[in-house]
Amino acid sequence: MMEDYRSEEEPDSEIEKRKLLKSISFPFLFVLLLWLVKLLEIAADERFIWLGIYPRQLNGLYGVLTSAFVHADWTHLLSNTPPVLILGTVLFYFYRKVAFRSFFLIYLISALWVWFGGREAWHIGASGLIYGLASFLFFSGIIRNAVELMAISLVVVFLYGGMVWGLFPILENISWESHLAGGIAGFLIAVYYRRYGPQKKRYEWEDEKEGDSGFSDKPDQGDDQNFLPFIS
Repeated sequence: MMEDYRSEEEPDSEIEKRKLLKSISFPFLFVLLLWLVKLLEIAADERFIWLGIYPRQLNGLYGVLTSAFVHADWTHLLSNTPPVLILGTVLFYFYRKVAFRSFFLIYLISALWVWFGGREAWHIGASGLIYGLASFLFFSGIIRNAVELMAISLVVVFLYGGMVWGLFPILENISWESHLAGGIAGFLIAVYYRRYGPQKKRYEWEDEKEGDSGFSDKPDQGDDQNFLPFIS
């Protein structure tokens, strides 16, 4: 809610600036860590593919936590950097009450599904997370039926609609399993948290008993808190 950021006599522009800075901080730090891992790889003159997910193998299980930080090359890393930063910032700006939980649930659930059901090869990269964030933002706007959030859904489609082709096994060295797992995880988490965070604005003439709930981040029911790799 706006009062979370407001101090007395603080102009709206300063409130929005602080809100944006808070929203971008975690995605920026996450992206920074991706780049630091790649720089460490170069400094050590070693490829960290072994930190990826290798399905149904114990030595590939820890990749559930680390695979998103490993990228095949600079092109792979550069392609994943903008969507993590943009989609992550949108998530924390509009859904900050559930942002951390949604982010980490998408991260972990999609990676676990790849470990259980992926092809036998090392799966690396942050695209599973990216597909999950895009899916969450798209379906959250539709499910909540709020004009402002549906506009975000349309923006996601406009910017990243082409990602839908990544859900299919078209290119052999692309981990489409990560993409599909992320997309499904994002949808399920959007459904699960549909009553938390921003909601559709309601008016007295729609429901006099409930009154005007407004467009806010207040939850309805509480807020308790080697091998060639398949790149994603």
